[in-house]
Amino acid sequence: MLTRAYECFDAANAEDPNAITVDGKDQPKELVFAKRLTNTVMKLSPDASVALQLAARCQHICRWKIPRSTQPMNRSGYLKWRAGLKQFHAELSGNILRKIGYDNETIERVALLNQKKNMKTDLECQTIEDALCLVFLQYQFEKIIEHTEEEKMVSIVQKTWKKMSHQGHSAALKIIYSEAAQKILEKALN
Repeated sequence: MLTRAYECFDAANAEDPNAITVDGKDQPKELVFAKRLTNTVMKLSPDASVALQLAARCQHICRWKIPRSTQPMNRSGYLKWRAGLKQFHAELSGNILRKIGYDNETIERVALLNQKKNMKTDLECQTIEDALCLVFLQYQFEKIIEHTEEEKMVSIVQKTWKKMSHQGHSAALKIIYSEAAQKILEKALN
């Protein structure tokens, strides 16, 4: 069933009209993200529960369908957009899992993990958050540096760091960063 769920989630994310280049080939952005997040979760938690594996694969399922521009471009609008996305991801993934034959308990657990409730007290939820932060640091950080002021980048890294556990911090420090990224990381952590 897990393989079937991945296939369904991947098919949905393969429809993403936004592409990123990976190994010289354009690929649907959310499909790439889902695979990276799944791989990172499995590195952090090799014995991850089925619910955690499912939640990783569908964390941002069909995210492009609710663009950031649907809410005001301020902090309040951002938070409302994020809350709406979490609900959307939980509902869409729940519908897919129900069709495959997953029980309500698993579907509810995946929804809880997608919505990142109880993050500091739920180890699986914290694993998802650590993985999200690590995917950002490994695959997106460098690109954002190119068009963002250093002071703002330091703030972004500090906010990212606060969300992570000690395990996440250890994994983040093992990533190989460019000189510019390393400089920002060091400033953020000092």
